[in-house]
Amino acid sequence: MYKRVRLTDTVEVPPEHLADVTPQRVKRLLQEKLEGRMDEDVGSVVSVITVQDIGEGTVLPGRAGVYYDAEFDAITFDPAMQEVVDGEVVEVVEFGAFVGIGPVDGLLHVSQISDEYLAYDSENQQLASTESNRTLGVGDSVRVRVVTKSIDERNPRDSKIGLTAKQPGLGKHGWLESERQAQRAATEAGAEGK
Repeated sequence: MYKRVRLTDTVEVPPEHLADVTPQRVKRLLQEKLEGRMDEDVGSVVSVITVQDIGEGTVLPGRAGVYYDAEFDAITFDPAMQEVVDGEVVEVVEFGAFVGIGPVDGLLHVSQISDEYLAYDSENQQLASTESNRTLGVGDSVRVRVVTKSIDERNPRDSKIGLTAKQPGLGKHGWLESERQAQRAATEAGAEGK
């Protein structure tokens, strides 16, 4: 879920910019430091929007820059447990599909896609069912639910978000549309039979 939040952080202003400690300069430094970073409490920092306040600078022995505490507004993305999100398959591997949900990727394990057996087709970069001829490949839109979340602040690429599509209303958008059309046809056929 995307949120606008107010945060505080310390930013180092290098000596060459000390004459220009403005909200715009501090914003650029905060953007360089924080955007794309994962945090256990707020999720992924998508964008630093505005700097609200810049505190007094602090000089540390042996450091050339000056450190300022800054209060700022940011847009963050933090998928909540059990949240249903739409995403796009960005990579298919033998054990499942990686789904881009906002600025992060989650793993949709092959066991969480369907009750049918899905075989990995490396040539076409997809998972395919031999029972129903359904496929899941790169670029497909899916609706999934967040079931696990483990954030690694030091190495954001090592953060893990687990997804499932094994519930009614979840799965590849094309599959969901086919199911809706089949339900409409059954409902119409039932109504005509009365």
